[in-house]
Amino acid sequence: MFTDLPEPPREVKDLWDSSMAERVGTMLDGQHRVAFVYRTPDTSTFRYRVANTVDALNHVPGARLRAGWFCDDELRALSRIVPELDAIVVARYPYGAALRELIQKAEAHGVPLIFDCDDLVFDVGFAELVMSSLGKDQDVNAEWDVWFAYMGRLNASLAACRGATTTNALLASRLAAHVEHGAAVVPNVMNRTQQAYSRELLDAKVASGFRRTGPISIGYFSGTPSHVRDFAVASPALARLLDEDDDVSVRIVGYLDDLGALEPHRERVQFQKFMHYVELQRSIAEVEVNIAPLSHTAFNICKSDLKFFEAAAVGTWTVASHTPSLDDAVDDGVTGRLAKAHEWDAALREAVELARDPRAYAGLVAPAAENAHSRWSWDSVAEPLTRALEPYFRAR
Repeated sequence: MFTDLPEPPREVKDLWDSSMAERVGTMLDGQHRVAFVYRTPDTSTFRYRVANTVDALNHVPGARLRAGWFCDDELRALSRIVPELDAIVVARYPYGAALRELIQKAEAHGVPLIFDCDDLVFDVGFAELVMSSLGKDQDVNAEWDVWFAYMGRLNASLAACRGATTTNALLASRLAAHVEHGAAVVPNVMNRTQQAYSRELLDAKVASGFRRTGPISIGYFSGTPSHVRDFAVASPALARLLDEDDDVSVRIVGYLDDLGALEPHRERVQFQKFMHYVELQRSIAEVEVNIAPLSHTAFNICKSDLKFFEAAAVGTWTVASHTPSLDDAVDDGVTGRLAKAHEWDAALREAVELARDPRAYAGLVAPAAENAHSRWSWDSVAEPLTRALEPYFRAR
């Protein structure tokens, strides 16, 4: 494990910690004004698809776009300034009365609506697949009620939009069938605070020559309780590795408690609670190997590459499942390792041996980190989003 890393900043102003008046003022100061609407601030979709994007647009020097985000209880107030907007991005927002009123106002003033979604949850034809992928009990009628209602409402929101944005080409192809003007890819990126602290963590590891102590630590950073099936892709190989190698431990961060095949080694598993995203970067930086297993479903193969680039940015090697996004992000064997279901044993052993050789480890992860800080930098989202929205500005 890597130690003696810099502490997270003492005070982090979350990107969603601002008043509506502040956000409106910033947005209306731009040549073009874009409002993002989302149900309520959270640590997943809102952070990546709304807060990070809005913050980037408002801080890139010379940008013509300015943006603001608005949530449930702000939509009716937002309706009053619709005539001053150039576009509204409906970010995974289920259809309802307040959104309907906003849509009607936008249509009356010719303001285009663009749907943004980062998962395959906008078509009820995939509801059963989504439930299965997330491990939902299909014998429980309430689960069917929840997922058909949620996905149906998202589809109704999508139907009111002219175009769409999303995280990768596969999701874009799915969305394109539902919108008149097609779908554009606007990738997930780090935000300014996250990237700055990741740079500090990386610099500390480089300065120490990637000095480490204790067992090799393999980290799994679980975002939601639904990741049990994903973890099961790697847990048998992890268990076999721990059977063979006494100098390896596992760190699990988040909601996962079902260890599956790894249960006999529970005493060698360190659990950490779900934490603030900046603190999470330190936890990722401390482990030598980050794993991103995904069960192979149509839902999971639409996932983005963030599990890779957040680890790469702090100089941690990743072993990940194949998906179109990860295949595009990872130069296999150079910036990380991609593993098919039957390749996890070999990939994990290779990663452990790599971590035991600081020079070889540094030779791979340091360039990979620089690539991550360039490709997924906080400001890199501004250009693809501007490119995606400009046709709507011209039409308006």
